[in-house]
This record gives sequence, C-alpha cells and structure tokens, in this order.
Amino acid sequence: MKRTRSIGTWAGLACLVACAGAAPQAAEGRRNVLFIAVDDLNNDLGCYGHPLVRSPHVDRLAKRGVRFDRAYCQYPVCNPSRSSFLTGRYPEKTGVLSNAGDLRKALPDAVTLPQHFTKHGYFAARVGKLFHYGVPNQIGTDGADDKASWQKVVNPRGVDREVHDKIHTLEPGQFGGTLSWLKMETRDEEHTDGIGARAAVGLMEENHPAKTGKPFFLAVGFYRPHTPYVAPARWFDLYPLDKIQPEMERPGDRDDMPAPALRDRKGQRELTVEKRREIIQAYYASISHMDAQVGVLLDALDRLKLAENTVVVFVSDHGYHLGHKGLWQKGDLFEGSARVPLIVAAPGMKSAGRGTSAVTELVDLYPTLAELCGLPAPGTPGTSLRPVLDDPSLPGKESAYTVTSVRGGLGRTVRTARHRYTEWGDGGKDGVELYDYEKDPDEVTNLAKDAAHAKTLEAMKALLARARERAAR
Repeated sequence: MKRTRSIGTWAGLACLVACAGAAPQAAEGRRNVLFIAVDDLNNDLGCYGHPLVRSPHVDRLAKRGVRFDRAYCQYPVCNPSRSSFLTGRYPEKTGVLSNAGDLRKALPDAVTLPQHFTKHGYFAARVGKLFHYGVPNQIGTDGADDKASWQKVVNPRGVDREVHDKIHTLEPGQFGGTLSWLKMETRDEEHTDGIGARAAVGLMEENHPAKTGKPFFLAVGFYRPHTPYVAPARWFDLYPLDKIQPEMERPGDRDDMPAPALRDRKGQRELTVEKRREIIQAYYASISHMDAQVGVLLDALDRLKLAENTVVVFVSDHGYHLGHKGLWQKGDLFEGSARVPLIVAAPGMKSAGRGTSAVTELVDLYPTLAELCGLPAPGTPGTSLRPVLDDPSLPGKESAYTVTSVRGGLGRTVRTARHRYTEWGDGGKDGVELYDYEKDPDEVTNLAKDAAHAKTLEAMKALLARARERAAR
C-alpha cells in the first residue's frame, strides 16, 4: 500500500456520520464515507443550543442529518477512545487504557473500521489525527497511527506547530496536557486544520468514484480545539471577553464526591475569572476555526456532487470541561467528559434536521456505517444506529458505558436516559456515585448514600454489571 507524508495544500471537507432513510439497496453498497473526528470538542455548538458559540457549518450539517443528544464515548481520553470506536470494541477489550496503549498488542488481528471498508473494495485514506498522536508535539507525523488501516495518509503541519515559544500556558513548556492558548494574525489555510481540510478535498478530487470506479472512506482528523488553543485572530474577535460567563465551582459541590473522581490539574481550580474568560475565549475561537474547515469540506462535497452519495460522520473523541465542579479538560466520568457531539448525515434522510435523545455509544459507529453502505456486519458488540436514524424518537440503548483509569485501576460508569451510576474500583470499593439528571442536571448531589434511592442504586449496579459483560465481548 502506498503511503505519503505530504503536508498537503488542497481544499477540504468536514462533518459527521451519514445515514439514509430507505432500506439498503445495491446502490447503497457504493456510498462513500466522510468520517470527521474532532479532538477535545464538547457540545458547545450552535446546533446543541449554545447561546454564544458560532458553528454555522456544523449546524448546517446537522440540518442534513440527525443530531445525537445523548452520545457517549467509551473512555474520555484520546487514544483509548479512538482505539475503541475505530475497532468497535470497548477499551477493556482493546487493552488501550491510556494514551500510551497499542491496540495491536491485545488485538493483533483486529479489522479496524477503515480496514473493513478496504476489504470490500473501498479506497481508505486519512488526513490528520484519527488514531492517536500527541498534540501538539507530534503534529505533522504518523504518531501512533495504525498503519494497516490506510492506503494513503496525509500529515498536515501548519504555523500553529511552529510557535511554541509564543504560547501562553499555565505550566512553562507544557502545551498538550495543560491549558494553553495563542491568538495569531494568520489565515485559516496556514494552520494545520486548514491545510488538512484542503488536503482532504484534494483526495476527494483525485479519488472521485467517477474517476476511479470505487467508493472512498475518507477520515479527516481535526486537532482543534485541543490544547494549545491556537487560532487566527478573527475567531477570537467573535467572543468579546465581557460576553463570556465562566462556570464557577459551587461551594460544597465536591464534598460528596469520592476521592478518585477529583481529577484536578495544577493551577486550574485557582484561576481568576479574568483568566477563565481568556482561556474560554481561546477554546471557542478554536471551535469556530475548526468549524470553518468543516465548511470547506461541505462546500467541496456539494461542488463535486459527492453529497448525493456520501455518508458523513462528525464526532469528537470525548467531551471537555471548562470549570464545571472545578474540573477542566477531560479524563473524569462526569457528563462533561463522557458526552460527545455526534451528527449523522446522508442523502435522502427522512429525519434530516432532527435531534434524538436515544442513548448512544461510539462503538455503535462501526456497525452503523457498515449497514448504511451495504457491507457485512463487523461482528463487534456495538448496535447499528440505523433504526434511530430512521426514527429519532426511539429510545436507543439501555445504557452507555464509559471507563477511565485511576490509581492503577478503573472507574466505570453507566448512563441511562435519566441516571448515571459510577463505581471507583472493583465493586465500588473506592467510592460510588449516583446522579438523577431529571432533577439534578448539573450533578450537584450524589444520591448513592440516600436510602430513598436504594432501589435505583441496586438497579443501576446490576446495569453496570451487564455493561461490563458486554464490554468483554
């Protein structure tokens, strides 16, 4: 298989998962797939009701598809999450439980999502980060990519990778794992994501099915809004500091949280309101910069008349905190880390423009795309979302399962339509949490020790046990 490491300077596409409304037909087997994976993006988007963030291109994709309001990752950190949804397996099965993990050690013969499409006659390529590599230091490299998954790769590298000496950071010399940001007087197409979007468009032009006679599976990985939040100045200017109202930690909110749930990073709880505004402004600017690259991709799909036969997926690898419960970034088992934006759009959808509250896991993407494109089912434990795409009023799964590593062990949580139950350590030996989102959407009150909720606690405990069995398959 031919591989390249070009930076790329073409014009590109960005999006979310696509689906069709009718039963599978022979023509569906030739659908293209555009799979857009975004790094560290939470649900602060216009189409999810955020009052400030401007994301017109993701929003227009949502009008073409179905917006999932209760979609959850299986691990709230980059490498474990990506290894999970790109294999359709849960993290305990992939063996990837940190950013240092390698899925091929536990699953040497795994057929990844792009490999499944390649086996059935597709051209599979990636641009940017799909499997793991560290941001920002590994931008422009293969990083920890799964080389067997692609026929061609493009590793874009832009001006945002060249300015580490200018970046503001809470810890000198640290960028990827701490809050860091920079406003630049530059153009989108000079940045890594801008270069990547245009490279993706070039791959679509070169591998248009009308030229090659075969469909494509094109995966585009955008870095922003991952730290450091580096973006052109015009996106910062959309968010005046006095319009940003940071979420502050409520007094006593953490008193009923088990110690493993408190995943604090140096200097973050002590941030002033002014500094919080500056950081959030940079995060939102990075979102809008990324959104503009999604627009480049959508415009190209339309121009090349590919939208008529392309399934598009837009998804983040996990959520992201901006001060909730004193937490920033990711890695915990609260809603902010576990919940992700997910949009599925495809030609001819009867339910286009609707949202769904169906409980969904990212491991569901693999069987969904296989079914939408008329490929054999992959035999992974996820559930195809096709029924929900046809009828967004369906409830979805019984629960979504997410894990995270702590102190050499695992924290495990299940989220239903109403509750979240979390165990830290086997059997909850290091602490237990129970939240009722109908009455407590901000997860303020841990009900695990409230006798009035004992029956709910036991039911959720049994549900978590079933989810663990599912994850082992």
